[in-house]
Amino acid sequence: MGCGGGTEQIGFLLLMFAVLYFLMIRPQQKRAKQHEQLLSALKKGDVVRTNGGIRGEVTALDERDVTIEIADRTRIKVLRSHIAGLDQPSEDKS
Repeated sequence: MGCGGGTEQIGFLLLMFAVLYFLMIRPQQKRAKQHEQLLSALKKGDVVRTNGGIRGEVTALDERDVTIEIADRTRIKVLRSHIAGLDQPSEDKS
């Protein structure tokens, strides 16, 4: 009666790993790849948002840093990896 119990447990563990892979690991890898593509495609003039919520226009780039202008003549340097994504240019209501 107890035959095959170990095989069922291994099968169950493999099934759980497959579910975990397709629900958690694979989507995370996909998001990381998209973020890497975004960072490599950055160019001057792009409006970006940082992980800290700062929004500005890219004025200079190098391999590691991005300089963004957050207000008139106010520029900050942030690590390229801290860019969260592209943002839409704001429409000034002057």
